[in-house]
Amino acid sequence: MRKFLQRLLYKPVSRLADRYSSRPDKARVNKALSALYKSIIDNPGKKGLVIPFNAETDKFIILSDQHKGARDGGDIFARSANNYLAALDYYNQQQFIYINLGDSEELWENLFVTVKRHNKATFEKEKLFIEKDRFVKIFGNHDLYWGNDPLATVSLLQIYGKAIPIYEGAILQTMVNGKPFGIFMTHGHQGDLQSDGNWFSKWFVSNVWGALQAYLRINPNTPAYNNQLKTDHNRIMYEWSSKQKDMVLITGHTHQPVFRSMTQLEGLYNDLELAKKNKNAEAILKLEKQITGLHLKANNQPDFNGYLDTYFNSGCCCFNDGDITGIEVEAGFIRLIKWGYKSKLSVRTVLEESKLEDLRLI
Repeated sequence: MRKFLQRLLYKPVSRLADRYSSRPDKARVNKALSALYKSIIDNPGKKGLVIPFNAETDKFIILSDQHKGARDGGDIFARSANNYLAALDYYNQQQFIYINLGDSEELWENLFVTVKRHNKATFEKEKLFIEKDRFVKIFGNHDLYWGNDPLATVSLLQIYGKAIPIYEGAILQTMVNGKPFGIFMTHGHQGDLQSDGNWFSKWFVSNVWGALQAYLRINPNTPAYNNQLKTDHNRIMYEWSSKQKDMVLITGHTHQPVFRSMTQLEGLYNDLELAKKNKNAEAILKLEKQITGLHLKANNQPDFNGYLDTYFNSGCCCFNDGDITGIEVEAGFIRLIKWGYKSKLSVRTVLEESKLEDLRLI
């Protein structure tokens, strides 16, 4: 019966969940991001940290959207848990600073006590970063609990043995090519009419979507979704970031990886345009084959004239095949990485990378 209902209800239920999970308003997004950035700069430590860093020696890993749940049919993190644990082992050994961009715990669909009971191993791995003062925790809309619940301090003591501060954002600051360079990081739900404190969206997710997802075992975070053109929310985030001086924006929230302001599909289209300009027949054939191989519908080649490299999205740690994606900043580079299973082992793959000095900013 479950398989029959999966075939029957997967698409309509996913569309309904998408409708009630994201409805960004451009004016609200712009206002919220600008206000948060100003607040962190003017009063660091209250809503967020300002972290000076050496671009050549300091290391950061930025992960988001684990949505740790109850290990039931609705827990979209369950398949990714081992990749996440392997990634944390690697980044701890390599002395990275871990910045968690929110929605780490799925507290719309689950009680905190349930999440705590089923995710002890992940909390222990995160605790290792805390013990070395290399952990920054930012809240998202699905774990807003950390930012506004009076019991959050007690909960943090229970899972980490320490009541660490929780922020809405953070800003990394350094010098690149003799000029100031900043990385503004936040979850990315700000200005989203269905996520930024909206009671109906929370009710729908916890009482309707959560129950259906658990029974039907639906995870909408598919590779096909990942490869589409940017969602409206990511596009609005890019538009805001493209107007900021000497700065890039990194968010999560949409579960769609974006590197240098482009999704994988958009990057292929961009490379195809360059190949056509250079009359590189071999590259054109290869790229057209890659685009066709994605088996996507209703995607037309976009116009990238004037695009800047100002927006990045870490993707998520709950893809339905168990993969997780994130952003590394290390040794003067910024990278989009993936951890995936190969012969039951977790393997790190660099999907995209660029020198910080090569990014096109205003």
